[in-house]
Amino acid sequence: MADWHEIDGGVTAPRGYRAAGIKAGLKPSGLPDLALIVSDVDAIAAGVFTTSHVKAACVDYCRERLQSKQITRAVLCNAGQANAATGEQGMRDALESAELLASALNISSESILLASTGVIGQRIKMDAMRSGIPKVVAALSGTGSDAAAGAIITTDLVPKTIALETTIGDRTVRIGGIAKGSGMIHPNMATLLAFVTCDAAVSPHLWQQMLSRAADKSFNAITVDGDTSTNDSLIALANGESRTPAITEMGTEAEKLEAMLTAVCQHLAKCIARDGEGATCLIEVQVEGAPDDAAARTVAKTIVGSSLVKSAIFGHDPNWGRIAAAAGRAGVVFEQENLRIQLGDFLLMENGQPLPFDRSGASNYLKHIAANSSIKSDFTATNMSNDLTVDRSTVAPQRVDNPVIIKVSIGNGHGSGIAWGCDLSYDYVKINAEYTT
Repeated sequence: MADWHEIDGGVTAPRGYRAAGIKAGLKPSGLPDLALIVSDVDAIAAGVFTTSHVKAACVDYCRERLQSKQITRAVLCNAGQANAATGEQGMRDALESAELLASALNISSESILLASTGVIGQRIKMDAMRSGIPKVVAALSGTGSDAAAGAIITTDLVPKTIALETTIGDRTVRIGGIAKGSGMIHPNMATLLAFVTCDAAVSPHLWQQMLSRAADKSFNAITVDGDTSTNDSLIALANGESRTPAITEMGTEAEKLEAMLTAVCQHLAKCIARDGEGATCLIEVQVEGAPDDAAARTVAKTIVGSSLVKSAIFGHDPNWGRIAAAAGRAGVVFEQENLRIQLGDFLLMENGQPLPFDRSGASNYLKHIAANSSIKSDFTATNMSNDLTVDRSTVAPQRVDNPVIIKVSIGNGHGSGIAWGCDLSYDYVKINAEYTT
């Protein structure tokens, strides 16, 4: 049983953090589009970013900042323009944004990290940014996490947020997070932004190691459509305001903190997969019997990322052959006679041999999951430049505790792993066919 519990507050649940989200005029729709997270004291920062060779200016900016200085006070995120593939002027826009915020907060620009999301090739609307920064600073609040979560989303239907609390020694420690992402989601980071705050005291090197491992088990284990983007950023701050003794090496306390960090990241990752563009359900693939955990995760990610598997789930078709085929092409060596596949409670294949099963019952299992977990509402995606005209007030809260479960065993190894994704529906094509036109 987890040694922590969920609390309210998102990124402002940990001590010493404020956040805000406002309408700065960056999005064509006029929806909230500028978010700010601030630590009242210096915080250790760690980051994981896109693996794409085509990167946004904010990604290059953050990587350079974190290489030279891991002390951070603020994270600024604009939604509406990705500021990716925008050349030298895009970097100048990023630098100016940091300088403007530094002046407004009366801190060093080297203590600021940046993130952007929106249409690739579009620069930040700097007139809106210049007027928006003083407003978002003025809006900072110890209860501003929800506003920040709402200001970073684009095609998402719902904001993603979580906060957990535990005890380390005799002190309460909290970790909170917000995230955005719905399309262009694929392992090794995706079109997602995630911001995590923590009030424990952790050494910079250890905090980065913890975050990298947590990312491998969460954001690097989800896929929506097989596309990785230019802006993917996971940034985590730890400011020590819980007054716990500094955690500087792995041990019981570090393991407990890392487990809670991983839980926060996994919750946000599953929320992103569940809110995949056009999706009707979350899919969880559990793989065991692999040579090691990395191999198991590779097989799981291949299965959950298969367009044929995703289409079958959408059509409520228990087509286990597609699952077997995806497992076989994952690049992990195993003997076919060791393959075992289970969909929910329905055992479909064992010892590499197909089994008779209740096809109608298995199909109804898929129908039941979709019917009881759908969050989609009517939308219009025309000419909105990455900003769907969705009435989000009518969208039901996300459920990430009711996924389609696919269990696969490929042998007798000790490796196990999980990956998450979603089904592939007609609406995914509609959303992306009308994305900028």
